[in-house]
Amino acid sequence: MTQPSFFVKLAIAMKKYFGDKKFYKMVMAVAIPIVIQNAISNFVNMLDNIMVGQVGTEQMSGVAIVNQLIFVYNLAIFGAISGPGIFTAQYVGQKNDKGVRYTVRFKLILSVVISVASILLFTLFDNTLIGWFLHDNGDGLDLMATLGYAKSYLKVMLVGLLPFALTNSYAGTLRESGETKVPMYAGLTAVFVNLVLNYILIFGKLGIPAMGVVGAAVATVISRYVELLIVMVWTHTHKERAAFAVGLYKGFFIPGDLCWKIIKTGSPLFFNEFLWSLGMSAITQCYSTRGLQVIAAFNISNTISNLFNVVLISMGNVVAIIIGQILGSGDTKEVVDTDRKLITLAVLASAAMAMLLMILAPLFPKFYNTTDDIRNLSVRLMRTVAIFFPMHAFLNAAYFTLRSGGKTFITFLFDSAFLWVISWPVAYVLSRFTAITIIPLYAIVLSVEVIKVVLGAILLKKRIWIQDLVA
Repeated sequence: MTQPSFFVKLAIAMKKYFGDKKFYKMVMAVAIPIVIQNAISNFVNMLDNIMVGQVGTEQMSGVAIVNQLIFVYNLAIFGAISGPGIFTAQYVGQKNDKGVRYTVRFKLILSVVISVASILLFTLFDNTLIGWFLHDNGDGLDLMATLGYAKSYLKVMLVGLLPFALTNSYAGTLRESGETKVPMYAGLTAVFVNLVLNYILIFGKLGIPAMGVVGAAVATVISRYVELLIVMVWTHTHKERAAFAVGLYKGFFIPGDLCWKIIKTGSPLFFNEFLWSLGMSAITQCYSTRGLQVIAAFNISNTISNLFNVVLISMGNVVAIIIGQILGSGDTKEVVDTDRKLITLAVLASAAMAMLLMILAPLFPKFYNTTDDIRNLSVRLMRTVAIFFPMHAFLNAAYFTLRSGGKTFITFLFDSAFLWVISWPVAYVLSRFTAITIIPLYAIVLSVEVIKVVLGAILLKKRIWIQDLVA
């Protein structure tokens, strides 16, 4: 028998990993609103960060430290609502509005509990938590001034925690229901409000005194209430498209068996997000032992990298929504094929963004009012993380695939357990017991995740994630 030619084999491979026009049209319908919202949000965050960076290095570093702490809260909220969100997506696939309503109630309750607990924690232990990142490395920066700016910023930011959680509960449900444009418009409005108010309040325009970092916090909090108002008003005035809103607050009943299923499935997801974000903060603290200059450089690097990382992050949401809905419909063959093509798209798109970041990295630090040393270090950090973009894209898509099928305990082991058992010990040992500089330290910590790539590929191939949770 004649062996297939190279071009025939290539065509077969292309069909396996790349979709047709209909496939990409379907993906883009879900992805584009999410990508646009994330891109504009991160772009405005970058502008906000530059504004704070114009005030001074200590101010910028104080804000960066607080944002690292609030990052743990944000991921805790994300993890808390993601568990119920798995069921939401599959109930949407079944067209079960009552089931969606129950999951939204669960999200709202968790959001309030976590927000109140976080406000108490940040209020009682602000000195300890902020001081964790302050290390004098002889770089001439004022640690006490940085602590003062951080505490002032944190005090205001606490007012915005609850609206952030409630917005995510509503917006996540709308996205899982296929209404991706509403959260996008709400998010865009919020970031525009934040940008304008930042300019006015940080620098003191229109007759208002310059408020510096406090002004940045006030602008952020106001924008979060604006976003929440838009999402809630739209949801409760468009009940034909958001049927779960009908009777949402009547009795707040949730069936006990569903509560148990959500807790059983979602608890590993919540603890994963919480412990992962806590672990990332612990690794950042290891980096901070190299001095406050490193915190300032990471602030610039992370802000710019996040802007180029929007495709990677957005594709995780796309995988969760599309794969969750197909799992709910019960089409096993389609879900495997779709997932493979989504992962391919995520990796290739992230590789393109990585190359773009490598080229443009030197442009952004010039906008910050800081030293040349910090600017140069931030460029090197950006180029280092860009190398790992494609790997992170695969890991992110694999994580959301496993999560969509309810394999949350495996995602816990895959994500946060790996970070605490492998990544953090590597960062801790290298930062405490060697004189290795920050760039090779950063690269080594990132590179150990190659182990996860192998594990992720095995788990995807075994198809253990194919599970209809709401059948």
